[in-house]
Amino acid sequence: MSVRRWGTGLGAAVVLVAAGAWAVWPAGVDEHLWSEVRPVVEARLVADSKGDGYGETQPALRAQWFCGAKARDLDEHDGVVRAGVTTLCVEYGVRKGVLVECSGAAGPQVVRLKRDTGAPGGYRVVSREEPPDGEGYGKWVEDHFSYFAEPGSADEMPSAGLEAAARDHFGLPADAPVKDC
Repeated sequence: MSVRRWGTGLGAAVVLVAAGAWAVWPAGVDEHLWSEVRPVVEARLVADSKGDGYGETQPALRAQWFCGAKARDLDEHDGVVRAGVTTLCVEYGVRKGVLVECSGAAGPQVVRLKRDTGAPGGYRVVSREEPPDGEGYGKWVEDHFSYFAEPGSADEMPSAGLEAAARDHFGLPADAPVKDC
């Protein structure tokens, strides 16, 4: 067989593999839709976190929850948005001019929202699902996220943005240290 035939065959194989990868690779997150639903998702995370933190039992700390979400996959169908997200919620308080981190939770979730012009942000959350702790966690993630959108340990949300928001909320300087509660 000649080198030309090998080259043609190899080139055809590369084209087929690239076309197959393009067909199954997710198109990405619709940034405009995410910018609309993200504040609603994060507000719901904050509301659902209240009452779960140690800092809330210590009134002098003036503890507040701060939550962030990162879209892994996002889809809208028949007026319902399904958002597969990675989340981080941290409870911060303040003691003697120092930001203190009291409680927190992180992990993947699936949030469903429905368009609602009367709701703050134009959407309302209709359901929110989390994986079980321990056994079943991996299966839940596999069942609720596409192969290319499955969150892993490298996809954990950084806390820097939440720390900055907490410092701002409590009127602390941008370089105020963060300590344990």
